[in-house]
Amino acid sequence: MADITLDAKGLACPMPIVKMTKAVKELSAGDTITVLADDPGFEPDVQAWAEAQGHTLVSLNEEGGVYTAVIQIA
Repeated sequence: MADITLDAKGLACPMPIVKMTKAVKELSAGDTITVLADDPGFEPDVQAWAEAQGHTLVSLNEEGGVYTAVIQIA
């Protein structure tokens, strides 16, 4: 089981989602990815992306303008 972290801070929409999609291709079912992003559009985008892809959005938090999403791969 792999757990990776992707730092997408400083990237504007849609790049955090694009980079996350690319990183997820290297993972297997049950693996998790933690994504850090500071684009305000990331919050609704990651929720919609996880649902559309069938992955589980384990948590999504915002602190100091940085969103941290933990996603478990389906």
